[in-house]
Amino acid sequence: MIQYVGLHHVSLAVRDLEKAKVFYSEVLKFRELRRPPFTSKGVWYAVGDQQLHLLEHPISDTLRERGIDTTDGHFSIWVKSYRETKEWLDRMGVEYTANPDSVAGFAQIFVLDPDRNIIEFGAAYGS
Repeated sequence: MIQYVGLHHVSLAVRDLEKAKVFYSEVLKFRELRRPPFTSKGVWYAVGDQQLHLLEHPISDTLRERGIDTTDGHFSIWVKSYRETKEWLDRMGVEYTANPDSVAGFAQIFVLDPDRNIIEFGAAYGS
């Protein structure tokens, strides 16, 4: 049997690494990590105890073209405050879909990065 410890990282394909870095570093304020000297272009971020790895694929059929679809593949980050996260996204001009009373059992906010990858922010109701 496999004994799981936890999720280590999520990797996403991006078309333009520099554009993606602006979004993740400057808008979402993720902390960049040292990345090994792979031959591919990419960046690693700390997200709490887990990591997000962005890998540049300028020509890729794996990237989405549509808007926010909450039933499509995504990754989710738990945040302390739904209200503060929503206010920050408003201040940064990031479009989102908000579900403050989601049947999931917690409040949800969904955003798109510059390559249309879906990111969910989850928080306790009323936070």
